[in-house]
Amino acid sequence: MTQRFITLPSSGTYSLVNLRLHRSHLEKTGGFSFDRDGFALAAIDISAGAITAIEPAGQRADNPEAIDCRGSIAFPGFVDCHTHIDKGHIWDRNPNLDGSFAGALTAVGEDREAYWSAEDVEQRMEFSLQCAYAHGTKALRTHLDSVPPQEDISWPVFETIRDRWKGRIELQAACLFGIDQAQDEVWFNRLANLVARHRGILGAVTYMVPDLDKLLDRMFVKAMDLGLDLDFHADETDDVNAISLDRIADAALRHCFEGKILVGHCCSLARQPDDAVKATLDKVARVGLSVVSLPMCNMYLQDRRTDATTPRWRGVTLLHEMAARGINTCVASDNTRDPFYAYGDLDVLEVYREATRILHFDHPVGAWPATIAANPARAMGLADAGTLKAGSTADLVLFRGRSLTELLSRPESRRTLIRSGKLIDATVPDYQDLDDLMEP
Repeated sequence: MTQRFITLPSSGTYSLVNLRLHRSHLEKTGGFSFDRDGFALAAIDISAGAITAIEPAGQRADNPEAIDCRGSIAFPGFVDCHTHIDKGHIWDRNPNLDGSFAGALTAVGEDREAYWSAEDVEQRMEFSLQCAYAHGTKALRTHLDSVPPQEDISWPVFETIRDRWKGRIELQAACLFGIDQAQDEVWFNRLANLVARHRGILGAVTYMVPDLDKLLDRMFVKAMDLGLDLDFHADETDDVNAISLDRIADAALRHCFEGKILVGHCCSLARQPDDAVKATLDKVARVGLSVVSLPMCNMYLQDRRTDATTPRWRGVTLLHEMAARGINTCVASDNTRDPFYAYGDLDVLEVYREATRILHFDHPVGAWPATIAANPARAMGLADAGTLKAGSTADLVLFRGRSLTELLSRPESRRTLIRSGKLIDATVPDYQDLDDLMEP
């Protein structure tokens, strides 16, 4: 068990005092004294697995039985809205030796064809969720490769996994295929019905195929017919001509789509002229799209060169410009130890730490901590996640760090996890648990 710096009473009723909470994580902020980074000292009352009250420090009489958190920062349980746990942890048996996007596609395709049985996918997904849970994740959306015949393997596995993890991690899944495959209307309709039966999200990778608008229309119409939300991978490239984010926003306007739409990557937007950026973002804001950037994976893949030259750009999208327009912005883990990203551990704190450095989520900190909590919860349609409020489930991640610079300067491997008001084990699984899958 990971060493903790607090203990909780067996009664399940207690108060955490001298705790630092961020403005962007609180439903109500009145009366709190926030510092320049948006943190304020607070007390949280917990009973029967739920938060019963949150108050500013100093508004109650001293209680010798209260648990002193010594000024430590606490976040709500993490919400990771864009991952690929069906691909996770295959690097050791099928690496991407040149680190390129094309190399990743090839390596994953070869691995999927050779190894992705129900047993293989289930074991790797289980390992991934154990990692996420041990780091403090409360809700997670994964994409599932859904090219034939994989959809008939991975979706039933996902349903089994979701049932197994109920009450620990709220799981969602979106199908993933190249948008041009939707030209096969019979296959596409079958896939959409499969996704609907498994209570999933309709998703695809968009790129600039000649009939992109027609294929997007097909997806929007089917999503409306089946009552599904939409999730797209868009413009994961430095090609200035990749404008499928703009086309997705147009499609949402054409169809007056009322469901939720989450769009990931949008890397090429940062390469486009200012007038084109403004026009696209105005539409994205108008239709209420959510956007998630994947800073670690996109820095790893984008602008990777094979001629021994240094990459020239960061590969992330324009989150500051989006946030200024009121667009719901998120950051997430994306791939983990697979050909698209050789590293990672589904640790959302690591994602936020790297996003702060890569995307300048500081000076000022503003509301950027919401990109791993309230914002992805909104994108996923989750009511009891991402925000600390009276009546919500008592799911907290307590850190040793007392300020932003303390929090983000170390891995915080000794964080304390509270789920439904109880301490849980924060021990990640051992990589040796996957050794049997890595044998040739």
